Order: sequence, then structure tokens, then C-alpha cells
Amino acid sequence: MKDSASDPTADIAREYLERENKEKQVLALLLEKFLGRKDQILVQKTEMGGTEAYVSSVTLEWFAGRVHFASGLPLFQKKYNPETDNVEIDADSIDEIQQRPLDWSRQAPLVQYLAARHNHKFPPVLVVINQPWVDNPKAAEWDNKGRATKSTTDFIPLDKDAKVGLLNISEDDVTIYALDGQHRLMGVQGLMELIKTRKLQRYKKDKGADDSFITVNDLIEKYQVDLAYLQNLPKEKIGIEFICAVAAGETRTQARRRVRSIFVHVNLMAAPLTKGQLTQLNEDDGFAIVARKIAVTHPLLEQRQERNPRVNWNSATVASNSTVLTTLQALQDMSERYLAQKFPHWKPLEKGLIPMRPEDEELEQGIEEFRKLFDSLASLSSYKILEHEDTPALRRFSFEKDGGEGNMLFRPVAQVALAQALGILVFKKGFSLADIFKKLRKFDQQGGFSGMEYPQSLWYGVLYDPNKKRVQVAGRDLAAKLLVYILGGIQEQMERAELRKALADARTVENKTIGFDGEFVELKAVGLPPVL
Repeated sequence: MKDSASDPTADIAREYLERENKEKQVLALLLEKFLGRKDQILVQKTEMGGTEAYVSSVTLEWFAGRVHFASGLPLFQKKYNPETDNVEIDADSIDEIQQRPLDWSRQAPLVQYLAARHNHKFPPVLVVINQPWVDNPKAAEWDNKGRATKSTTDFIPLDKDAKVGLLNISEDDVTIYALDGQHRLMGVQGLMELIKTRKLQRYKKDKGADDSFITVNDLIEKYQVDLAYLQNLPKEKIGIEFICAVAAGETRTQARRRVRSIFVHVNLMAAPLTKGQLTQLNEDDGFAIVARKIAVTHPLLEQRQERNPRVNWNSATVASNSTVLTTLQALQDMSERYLAQKFPHWKPLEKGLIPMRPEDEELEQGIEEFRKLFDSLASLSSYKILEHEDTPALRRFSFEKDGGEGNMLFRPVAQVALAQALGILVFKKGFSLADIFKKLRKFDQQGGFSGMEYPQSLWYGVLYDPNKKRVQVAGRDLAAKLLVYILGGIQEQMERAELRKALADARTVENKTIGFDGEFVELKAVGLPPVL
């Protein structure tokens, strides 16, 4: 038997591993040397569509301190407004504009998102590297035909294929502007200011002061933010991609057009998600989570092989000939308007903020409450018809092709109004869901939800626009109040008087008020229907 210590194969393998470890150590030393320099950054070179780019990552602190808003590019200086960090658009500047105007009202929500959410994430940003010579037509870097003899990106390759290397980011040599990611930059800059001064001024869209501040104490109190965690945020890293303001061989005009074109393409290709798609993916909003669960599990809505789908998962609207009953977006709105009366803290503390995901136990309560609502809705005769009838005939108005029942329960806006009213009655006024639906079943059987397009309907002028002959979303809140009223939830005389006037105004078209008999009447002649 051979001694394994003298086995040539084992010796070769050991030597190989030792050499590989030494090479790794050498590489680590070299990287430490290069990465420790503030004037260079390790990058990977990419190329797409003729544009070279360099991909890396930087700390949030570096990003906030070194990157400028694109509107500050020298070619914008004549039209640049330093107070708003925006370019003033006029006949001269319209062809130069590369950025959408900054909305400074977004800074505070972005800062709160970064500070209060431990699993926050910003996508990589796209930045442009500019050098001083670009804006000097007489600089040596321009040839006699006005073409650049070099690029504004100074890249030193470290491999034979020039795919990995060092990019010059020396503050003395280059200025860096955010081409895509301006609002991310705004948010990170606000975060740095908050950490440094312990407060941040809120702004209006145009950067006018909003007379209020975000403070570190607010974050600690409202979101239980740990101070040590907050102080560590500047060290976090964000992805960054560098491109040149001017490439070798380009004229200044060609360079400007290329950079502008890249910006437009980045924004066109990044198609925004529809509201339905956002609801499908949202793991923070409790109302969206509840809506998704009911959409796939409740017998009235769930997908079954023997019937057409009941839920439109993407669009926020339902066409008159569509066979779906509702949309996922409407279900989320129903969930929010119904359950917010019981779980008001599920809403974000401020508009624009991402809500905090509720605890699992509370989510289960919400799902159960919403399930009870849909169990009750399924008991209505209008929805029972679905066992042998498709939705288009129930949704369409009588004057549309093939005619229809004009039933509001098959319109998302009315479904949301109903959920809103029931949420107020059940969770705010203490009504029993069972008692409510005893009344609603009778109301439905008497045609109370049907024939929206006829003056006899309570919803004429409210959810149905007699002038444009279509459903009107603007009447949703009034419809909800009327539902609360007919179900016995409005007792105060002044509130009833205001509701009567709102109903009369809704039934007034071109200064003519239409009574429930279809005749023109005095405004004050329109009364409220009897309580159920």
C-alpha cells in the first residue's frame, strides 16, 4: 500500500491549493490598497447599445455628498433655479430638459421610509460623470471639428479584457450628476441631514417650506427607531452605474442628445405597475393582503373551472361586456373602507408613506371580518343570480346594446361605496351585520340596487350621470352616506338636512332638478327616501 504523503497527485493538489490561497491573499492586498483610495472606485465595465457604463456600489453618505441633481449640469445654468433645484422651462430650454421636475414633497416620506423600515431598498442609480473641459469649447480635449478627443470617464483596467478596473472619481477632476434616481438622491440627502441635525424641514412640491419638521424624536416615538441603527445608515451601500457625459469622438450636441435619450429610454422601459399589480405584490399593506386572500378563497370570487373569472387582477375598471364581478383594486378599496373603521392604524401615519405590515394575528382578524362581509353580500338576490346568469346583463344599462339591469352591485365604485357605508355602521355605530343584511336583502328584492339610469332610482345623479349617461366615481362618498342613512345610521336632523341638499344637488342637471317621478321640480322638493 502506497503512503498517501508521497502520492504525486496529492502533492500536486496541495501545491495548487496553496498557490490559489497565496493568489487570493495577494489579490486581497491589492484590492485593499486600491479600494482605500478616495479618488478611485472598483467597477465592472458593461456595454449596451454602444454606451459604455461602469457598475459599482457606494455608501449612502458618499452618494448624498458627491452626486448632484442633473438640473445643475452647466448646460442648464442659464435656466437653473437654485431654490428649487429645477430647470425653468421656456422656449430656449425645452429642448435641453432631461429631467422631470423634482417634487420636494416626496423627500419627507422617502426619509421616513429609509429611517423607519429595516428592510428598505432603493434600486441602483444611473449617474453621469462630467469634467470641466466639457463646457469650454476652447479646451484642448476638443479637436478642430468640435469632437472630443477623450471620454469624461477615466477608466484603468485591471484585467486583459478590460472588464474590471478602477474609475477616477476624484473630486478635483470630475463632477457627478444623477441621471436616473433624483428623488432617491433627495431622500438620501434628507436622511443625512436628519441624522446630522436631528431634524428635517418638510417641503411642498416646489420646495416651499411646509412649516413642520421630521425629528429623530418623532421617529423613535412613532416607529421605535433605534438611535444606533439610525447612526449606522450612512454606511449602507446603494448600487450605482456611471456613464460619461461626453464620449471620445462625440460633439457636445451629440453627447447631450445621447444622454437625454438614455434618460428617456430608462423611464419608458420602466413601465409602472398597475394598481391591481401593486395590490397583488404588496406585502406591507394589510388591506391589500386581506383583499388578495378573499379574492382567491371566497366562493363568490374564487376561480373555478366551470365559470368565468370573477376578479380582474390588473385593470382598475370593468368594461360593460366583461364577465368579471369586480377588480382586485376595488377589493382593496373595499377592504380599506370597511376595515379601516376597526383597524385605523393599518393606514400609514402620513400620505406617501408605506404602511407597516400588521401582526399576523390581526391580519387573521381582518380576513375573518372581510369574509363575513362577503358571506353577507353573497346572500343578496342580485349576487345569487350569478349561479345561472353572467355579469354583463346585470351590469349594462337598459339603453346599451343587448340591454341590461343597470345594477349598481356590479359596478366597482358602488361596491366600494357599500363597503364604506357598512364599515361605518358595523364598526363605528355598532350595528349588527345580520340586521343590516335583513334590510338590504329586502331592498335588493324590491329593485333598490337596479335601474340606476332611471329617475326613480336613489342612485340617479349620484352614481349615474344622466348627462353623460355613464357611472360617475365622484358620487361614491354621497352614495355611502345615503346607504348609511337608509339603513338607519343618520339620526341628527342637521346631518339629514345636509344630505337631502346634497342629493338634490346631485339630481340637478344644467340648473334643472329631476324628481323621483322624472319630472322637473324645485330643488327643495327633492326629499330623502324612507329609512329601511
